[in-house]
Amino acid sequence: MEFDYTTTTTKTFDEAVQDVQNEIAEVDMRVLYVHDVQKTLNEKGFKREPFKIIEFCSAKFASEFLNKDIKIGLCLPCKINVYIKDGQTFISGMRPIVLSQFFPNANLGERPQEIDRIIQNIINDAK
Repeated sequence: MEFDYTTTTTKTFDEAVQDVQNEIAEVDMRVLYVHDVQKTLNEKGFKREPFKIIEFCSAKFASEFLNKDIKIGLCLPCKINVYIKDGQTFISGMRPIVLSQFFPNANLGERPQEIDRIIQNIINDAK
């Protein structure tokens, strides 16, 4: 089982970032914050190609998971990374199906698989 779902896109970095945000809204989730990792590291003197972390959430899913095990909050919110490596733009997200491995006693049912499909669709539709 892969920890991440990653794909490439022919879109520009900025187009990919915007399209990921648009796709998140399309599935009735909310973008909470977009962290510009490149900017933050450059301010500290570390060079980095463009890299943004888009943090998003569904209050319904978050509440459900936190009710199962409060420590799942360590994995919230969901994140999709958009970055450039070796001249290629990538879109990458953590796969929620791994949550059952991290929290085996939480009895998460099929919800991680459902959210996994949603995240993969966001990424595929944004690419």
